[in-house]
Amino acid sequence: MSVLASIADVVAAACLLAGAFLCLTAGVGLVRFPDVLSRMHAGTKPQVLGVLLVMVGGAIRLHGLAATWMLLLVAAFQLLTAPVSAHMISRVAYRRRHVRRDLLLVDELRDAEGRDSVYRGDEPADAGPQLS
Repeated sequence: MSVLASIADVVAAACLLAGAFLCLTAGVGLVRFPDVLSRMHAGTKPQVLGVLLVMVGGAIRLHGLAATWMLLLVAAFQLLTAPVSAHMISRVAYRRRHVRRDLLLVDELRDAEGRDSVYRGDEPADAGPQLS
């Protein structure tokens, strides 16, 4: 076994272990964090990096162009879908009043709407902006 193959195996193992650890911390964060925004952060940031590290470790360890392209495709889909799903979860949580607004430093949604009535409880949480 050559030295280069041995180094590649060590790097692949390090990437796989680091990725598995980050995915584990993301799962623990989903269970332990108290509010929606913290859980959303735990579910996206370390989980995406963990999956990418697992993909890199797998690409280093597996030999073959087909396996590498498949792993690259999985990583690309992960990078595309995680931010979109986190954004949608945060918007729904905000509109359903599951976010403690007193802890927000900047409330861009309230400032962008220009009306506080929808978010104060004057209307149901499902009520969107009314067109006149």
